[in-house]
Amino acid sequence: MGESAAAAPADADASEPSPTDLPRTIDVDAAGDIVLDVTFETSPATLNRTRKAVLAASRKAGTQPPPASALKPKVRVAYRTSLAALKKHSKYFSNLLANSQFREARLISDAHDKLAERKIKPSEADIRDLPWIPIVDDDEATKAAGRENVMEDILNIIHQRPPKTARATMSHITTLAIVADRFDCVSGVSRALNADFKFKWPLTTGKPLRGEDGKPTDTEQALRQKALVAWLLGQPMRFHQATRELILRGSSLWSEFHDADSDMTAAWWNLPDGIEEELRYRRECILNTIASVQRHFLALFSSRERQCKLGYDTSAACDSFQLGQMLKFFLAKNLLFLVDFSPTSMDSVPDTAMVEVEELLSTLQQCPSYQVDKNHTNCGLRVRVEPIMGYMRSMLSANVIAVPHADWQRRRAEVSWANVRENGDTENDNSRTKTFAFTRAIANDQRLRYEGTLYADKMAKAMFTAEAWDWTPEA
Repeated sequence: MGESAAAAPADADASEPSPTDLPRTIDVDAAGDIVLDVTFETSPATLNRTRKAVLAASRKAGTQPPPASALKPKVRVAYRTSLAALKKHSKYFSNLLANSQFREARLISDAHDKLAERKIKPSEADIRDLPWIPIVDDDEATKAAGRENVMEDILNIIHQRPPKTARATMSHITTLAIVADRFDCVSGVSRALNADFKFKWPLTTGKPLRGEDGKPTDTEQALRQKALVAWLLGQPMRFHQATRELILRGSSLWSEFHDADSDMTAAWWNLPDGIEEELRYRRECILNTIASVQRHFLALFSSRERQCKLGYDTSAACDSFQLGQMLKFFLAKNLLFLVDFSPTSMDSVPDTAMVEVEELLSTLQQCPSYQVDKNHTNCGLRVRVEPIMGYMRSMLSANVIAVPHADWQRRRAEVSWANVRENGDTENDNSRTKTFAFTRAIANDQRLRYEGTLYADKMAKAMFTAEAWDWTPEA
């Protein structure tokens, strides 16, 4: 995501701008000594999408939409800025504008020398006589038009001034975070996010990921943008909430049917620094753990070992009855799908990439107490599943489910679940034990009643990263 300053000259146009044909100029600092000459390039797809969104918003608000000419594929804006402020608050500009190996630094030095020969202070010089630093910015990562306004906000923040945008949308803040990451000035933007922008994080919990037509809604995009902004701008609690929600609710990108050639190329559709892969892996671990419950009991009731608990009157017919009722329940609730050896049978398995974990647990807990007759009261699945579902809910409330912002930056190998599966858990003395056994002692452990305890985090991580599960070790 972030770009090193060493790669900066690749963004710049080699030809110097002509001061005779000045673009729109903005005095970020009226006494500034350099000019950032930025060309914003926007793809036709982004422009069309933005025009439709603006038109729809104007209809709701009852206002006139801006003319089509206001959104152009190329917009050139010159920002008069302070070299000292840029170097102080942006590592990108500090390297680009101060390193003599770069053409931009030499251009600044030469222009200031010429002004000195004429005994003109750069702060008092005409904007035409200042050094112009060309920069090209495209919409590959942001998929947003109107980025000149975002750039103005960032430069105002760098110069210790309030941003021009008073009430920012999620789209504006996302673009702001991506551009700030590019120019390596996220610390100032992060402070402004909490202090200057009257920004309300959008609510995504409770809103459907899919519409009635089965297509993804805008909810996932907003959720992913929250995760990206929180990661780039150092918002640990927001990052914790967003990653947890993504893990438990899923993503259209994690579907086996996802089109890899789709237009989902914005930065939030592939979260940086290994976060995307970790979120997907954690969700897979949780789904495998939940699915192991029904697999376990189907295997038990399919085995020759008697499961009926009626004492001297245990019955093979009761076991067969319970197995049949389990299958009917799982199939009716779309928790199980029967496939055979024909290739077309796989078509009966739906896309489960956005199945919500909480819905899975609630559905499993709906299993009725089937009885082959009035005497067989504790032979079915429900009495066995209820304590497991309660325990699993307490494990899902553990902090370890979400990706921790600080730890992911500092000790990623230790907190990564994928690394546990490959190399073992260095924090767990029993990391060699890959089978999780659900005992009465575990189920009744009082330490798990308190949210956020280290013990609960340890147990949750051990359960969800196990390779096998035994849900009736004491049966």
